[in-house]
Amino acid sequence: MKMVAETKEPHSTPVRTEDLETPEQVARALEEHGYLADEALATVIFLALKMGRPLFLEGEAGVGKTEVAKVLARWTGGELLRLQCYDGIDVSQAVYEWDYSRQLLHLRAAEAAGRASTGEALEDELFSERFLVRRPLLRAIEDARGDPSKPVPVLLIDEIDRADDEFEAYLLEILSDYAVTVPELGTFVASRPPVVVITSNRTRDVHDALKRRCLYHWVEHPSLEREIAIVELRVPGVDHELARQVAAATSALRGMNLYKVPGVAETIDWAQALTALGARELNASVASATLGSVLKYQEDAQRVRQMGVEALVGARAPDVR
Repeated sequence: MKMVAETKEPHSTPVRTEDLETPEQVARALEEHGYLADEALATVIFLALKMGRPLFLEGEAGVGKTEVAKVLARWTGGELLRLQCYDGIDVSQAVYEWDYSRQLLHLRAAEAAGRASTGEALEDELFSERFLVRRPLLRAIEDARGDPSKPVPVLLIDEIDRADDEFEAYLLEILSDYAVTVPELGTFVASRPPVVVITSNRTRDVHDALKRRCLYHWVEHPSLEREIAIVELRVPGVDHELARQVAAATSALRGMNLYKVPGVAETIDWAQALTALGARELNASVASATLGSVLKYQEDAQRVRQMGVEALVGARAPDVR
């Protein structure tokens, strides 16, 4: 499993966080960029932006934690830098490493040119910034030192609960001062804190010391009405009745004793699959054929079929219009 870094082009009209006045303003902006946040989530995002604090989002998989960072990047115009955590991740994958192959080529070129005996000067060349490979954490700090008119990057540290305690402790150090020390070059310090979003699926408890440095929010599955609105926002052309049925059926699935309950992402996938099939309503036949869009374990699909797909399709949402 490898760390993934994502980048995006800056937005043409970046948002200045100091100009934000209310959580409602944040909620409206998020909705304009495809994310429906409830009052509590909009408030904690507003506070994180105003206070320059990391935002720690915890909750079950698929409830929209990662999407918050992506939407913030689209809205603010900051570059999205994604660090996907995993067991065994270390400084070379998360912060920086030296480009050893280029250093070796440079050394051989120096030897061929008769400069290998210059010693300390050659060493300074080898450990200069031209050979430094910047990973997401260092890039976030470096970019936040730049032009004050340029939006700060959005650093997404995804699934921190998959990393080990040692990496968590190192991350704690970086988030305390927004600084990274490279022994050969010195210390890089951000003049402005980047926007930091940390997510966790709570497969293990994250240390209190890290949470204390963040603003915390538990992301719940949305209410039925909100999930219907999310489906209609994220699935263009979806029939309103179909959106209601899919949201209600997914809500019913969450009430079953499943190995992996579906999140909002699966609700959207199911609605997209049904729309692609040209379905106008959810019936037992099409629901059974498309269960793989919403359930990701064979045992869960078997359980639903044994209990009767008809009962699932019969779950109805009240009309919210």
